[in-house]
Formats: sequence, C-alpha cells, structure tokens
Amino acid sequence: MPQHQDMSPTHPYADLPLRAYWRSAVGTDDPVRMTGLWQPKFLITPEHPVATYGSCFAQHIGRALRRRGYDWLVTEKPPRRVSGEVARRHGYRLFSARTGNIYTPTLLLQWLRWAFGEATPPDDAWPEGTLLRDPFRPRIEPEGFESLAEVKRLRRVTLRALSRSVRKARVFVFTLGLTERWIDLVSGQEYPLCPGTAAGRFDPERHVFDPLDYPQALEAMQQALELMHAANPRLRFVLTVSPVPLAATASGAHVLCATSGSKAILRAVAGTLAQTRADTDYFPSYEMITSPVFGGRFFASDCRQVTDQGVGFVMDRFFGDMATQFGLSPAAERAPLSSDPADPEEPVCEEQLLAAFGPGA
Repeated sequence: MPQHQDMSPTHPYADLPLRAYWRSAVGTDDPVRMTGLWQPKFLITPEHPVATYGSCFAQHIGRALRRRGYDWLVTEKPPRRVSGEVARRHGYRLFSARTGNIYTPTLLLQWLRWAFGEATPPDDAWPEGTLLRDPFRPRIEPEGFESLAEVKRLRRVTLRALSRSVRKARVFVFTLGLTERWIDLVSGQEYPLCPGTAAGRFDPERHVFDPLDYPQALEAMQQALELMHAANPRLRFVLTVSPVPLAATASGAHVLCATSGSKAILRAVAGTLAQTRADTDYFPSYEMITSPVFGGRFFASDCRQVTDQGVGFVMDRFFGDMATQFGLSPAAERAPLSSDPADPEEPVCEEQLLAAFGPGA
C-alpha cells in the first residue's frame, strides 16, 4: 500500500509566520512600510482612559492618543485662564499628573509609594536666590516656589493626581528612560537629576551616583506594577523604552557605550515583565527608532532627538498594529499638527540640561 507522506513541519522553523524571517519581514521591502512589529496583548479603545508617565519620549504618546480621539487621562490640569504655553512651562499636560519626567523604575516606585501613603516625601527644598526648588521636580516651576509650605502643598496636589490617575485608568503607559540615578544618602531618596545641574547644590559627601543594574531595575518595576495593581486590579500596563540616547553619563564610559548598556537593561526589564505578566505588554518604540534597518532616518542631525517623522512612524504602528491584531478597521490617518500652544511638538526633557555642562556648550 502506498504510504502517506508526512507533511508536518520537520522543525519549529519550518512553518512560522512571515514576520519571523528576516528576509520576508525586513529584507525585501522599504522599512518604513513595515507592519506587524507589535502584536498587542489587549485592545485599547477610545473609551479606555490611558495614563502616561516616564521619560521625555512619553510625552509624544499622550499627545498622539489625544489627537486620535482616545481618552488621554489628565488628572492635574492647569488653573483656568492660563495659556497653553504657560501651562506647559509649568509642567502641566506633559504627563497625566505634574510629576515631571520620571526616568527610572526606582523613581517611579518612589512617586507611587508617596502617592499611596507607603512613604512620606522629605521636607526638603533647594534654595535658589530668594526662592525654592522642589528637588524631585526641579524645573516644574520656572520661577521657583516662594516657600517650603508651597512646595509641600503643590507636591501633595500632584501626589493626589497621580493616585487618581492610577485608580481611574484602564491602561498605564510607562516609558523607561535611564538607569543612571543620583541618591541622597541622608534621606535615601532618588533625584530625577544630579543636584547642582538643574537646581540645588552638589555635595559629594551626600549625593552619590548609583546606577541600576538589571536585577534592581526589574525588582523596582515589578514592585511598581504590583502597587498599582493593588490600587486598581483592572489596570493594564504598556511598557516602552525611550529611544533617546543619554545626554551625558557619569559612569566613566563613553556616552555611546553608556547609552547602549542602559537601554539594554531597560529593554530586558520591559521584555521580562511582558513575558511573565498577563497584564503587561511591551511596545517596541525603541526598536522602531534605533534599528539600523532605518538608517538613522528618524533622528535629527544631532543623532539624539527624534524627528516628527519618527514619532509619527511609531504612533502609526501603535494604532495600525492594534487594528490588525483585533480585526478592526484601519486606524485613522495621523491628525495634522495642532496649532494649539498646549499641544507642543518638542517634549520637555530635563535630562537634556546635562548636555549644557559639556565642552563647547
């Protein structure tokens, strides 16, 4: 009797989707036409409130959500009759609450512990002339605060807004930016920037450089997710990694190598959490901007700032891949640039201030 030929794959690589092979997924087409870079775990609809925090690149995500008609959740709004540009300079509508940039997993955890009453911020402010700066939001008030009481009062406002955003959101998007950080040995707290750069005075006996390694970053991010999940069990998380290189490094390494090491840690953390948690996904904005396939076309001439074209490419893939994954109609075309001053194109990036101290600055 004739024997039936076994047509089953002979090994796991014999019958994969086209996106799994470099030649079919990348090598035979214009890279900017690439799709399927993301297979989202869960659907985000315009009815789902989305909170956004993180490094400066995260500011693009909130703006893109609002432009597409999604519910970008802003729980700390500027006072009435304040113009969009003034509000932006004071840190409003950059993130869901006025935390300023949150670059590291440990800094996110620190903010969340304060917001949910697991820890108390120190009664600390940095003098600047006759005014004061908040060490944890050093550029949030361009002219400074008039008193320590004002620093503490407005910080409490932000902590309540952060707590509300976690409790009200259905999706929490966080963009990991850095592993380099500065710690105060007296209070044990982490600063978003090295004292003496954006504000304050550097004290080598008190302020220490303490970069995160992979286990530390993973543990802190895991604790942050668990803390938010306890406050809002329905909440789901989307992690991204900022493609913006370090403006400067205190590690002793070349800044290019320091950038590579820092982003590798953060990418590994985000990938691990997406693989091990059903409520967490990873969106590959980092790969979309930095892959050599794109030839650096999404960076400005300084090879650091991401262009509008790059931001548009990333967000088109965010909405397009989600539509494909869940069988929806194609996402609407990207909205034209807004003329509203409250909708700026350039993100507010405190870390960029570090570049001001280099030669030729």
